[in-house]
Amino acid sequence: MDDKSSDKSLFSQKIKRRSLLGGAATAAVVFVQTAFGKTIQKAIPESVFKPEDDPTKQLGPFPSELGGRSAFEKPVRKPSDISSRSPLQDFYGTITPSDLHFERHHAGIPTIDPGKHKLLIHGMVEKPLVFTVADLKRFPSISRIAFLECSGNFRTGKETMTPQEICGLTSQSEWTGVKLSTLFREVGVKPGATWFLAEGSDAAVMTRSVPVKKGWDDAIIAYAQNGEALRPEQGYPIRLFLPGWEGNANVKWLRRIELSDQPYMTREETSRYTETIRDGKIRMFSFDMDARSIITFPSYPQHIEKGWLEIRGIAWSGRGKVLYVEVSTDAGKSWHRATLQEPILDKAHTAFRYLWQWKGESTEILSRVTDETGYTQPTLKQLIDARGTDMGGYHLNPVTAWVIKSDGSVVFKPEKLR
Repeated sequence: MDDKSSDKSLFSQKIKRRSLLGGAATAAVVFVQTAFGKTIQKAIPESVFKPEDDPTKQLGPFPSELGGRSAFEKPVRKPSDISSRSPLQDFYGTITPSDLHFERHHAGIPTIDPGKHKLLIHGMVEKPLVFTVADLKRFPSISRIAFLECSGNFRTGKETMTPQEICGLTSQSEWTGVKLSTLFREVGVKPGATWFLAEGSDAAVMTRSVPVKKGWDDAIIAYAQNGEALRPEQGYPIRLFLPGWEGNANVKWLRRIELSDQPYMTREETSRYTETIRDGKIRMFSFDMDARSIITFPSYPQHIEKGWLEIRGIAWSGRGKVLYVEVSTDAGKSWHRATLQEPILDKAHTAFRYLWQWKGESTEILSRVTDETGYTQPTLKQLIDARGTDMGGYHLNPVTAWVIKSDGSVVFKPEKLR
């Protein structure tokens, strides 16, 4: 690259040498540095940079109590009657901004005064106890980065679908709280206890049965998210967080835990959140979220141009770490390893990248992930072959494809579930 070409890259508009040297009125004279470190003087014509657009000519807002996004940045969730989906295609990293975390609830968001809220732990314990939120915050705390995903997180059916619409019911945060195992020790869980009931304070009184071994493992009673108190839609003032497990079991607005020697068979694990499989059988308590990936760029409704571009996306697994991600740029005929962004965390979204030269041909691009257990993300056909056509809408994690058209437009490739 010579000095002239590097100078052009300094401006969003191409500026002819004649206009720079005197073909237009000068709005400002600035010193700029070329890509090779050479400092030169440039005059910026008013036709390119108007005085009223110059941020150095007017005072900006002063410090405030609460920060906000630039007016030019407008990412939003996509709401329905029961959920709001995260705009996966708009994110740059793997941490979801708290206000863009997906939202799912069954009877609206309760208003709870943290000063009055209590958590009861009872049942098969030596010493039933009631904890206030202040009590919970006095215990040793833990923070971890992990994803949360609704088990019904898959949509298909039309070309004009974004990553947000396909699988935007997954988000990632840093969760802070007290280990449930710490509270188990405090109340003295009896040896025969194998399950516990988690109950929420919402109008649906959400209840789920959870194996005690998960409570002893990595379960958290969370009161903070991304450095601040939980948002109301995320369970304020406290929620159960079960890393890697289906979202519905992560009971929000938690008010009661009851220990038992058997599951409670609540509505949310009998008539809901079960999966039909072959031969008329029903699969219950399928807590782990299977490994999954999706390309977020390029995706609908984006356009691309010929040349080198970076295919980007996220991959995750509820059973551990992402081992590797493969990308295909020829509709699945061949696969290539993508680069993973460090650190690769347990039960966490992992960013992947693959450099690709698009030459203008029509094609399909896909991604698939393999986790540390050796499980590889299946195609929709493989899921149907394994479970049958009446498998319902839970725990669907198929490989998804984007169609690249010769004009550079990108659309989703929908597939039929039946």
